[in-house]
Amino acid sequence: MSFRDVQPAKPPTRGLPVAAVAAADVILILVFAGIGRDAHQRGDVLTGVLLTAWPFLAGAALGWTAARAWRHPLSVRRAGLAVWLGSVAGGMALRALTGQTVVLPFVIVALLSLGVLLLGYRLVLAFLNRRRRA
Repeated sequence: MSFRDVQPAKPPTRGLPVAAVAAADVILILVFAGIGRDAHQRGDVLTGVLLTAWPFLAGAALGWTAARAWRHPLSVRRAGLAVWLGSVAGGMALRALTGQTVVLPFVIVALLSLGVLLLGYRLVLAFLNRRRRA
């Protein structure tokens, strides 16, 4: 076997680097937390948003890890669903363990909001990518 026979490794994603997709997920979870904090508690903005967001960020990280989302970070099925459900399930579990509020209306709002945010941009990018190929 010579060096000519060795194929270079393919990048895990075409287009956006993995770090950009992970950053988008983090930013969107921070947006979710920021909107929630603005609607319910206006004081202590920065630390308040981080206090609200950290369980969801940790849950999203678990989703990234469980799904190995870095392999196909823009895939709605392979990465998006895991990141979304991980952020909600992990976020709610961590909130409950740390004595933060977990009530059914909040779970529903988080499920819908994070679904729109974390799956939405992946769906838009998939649509644009398909349209560009056609």
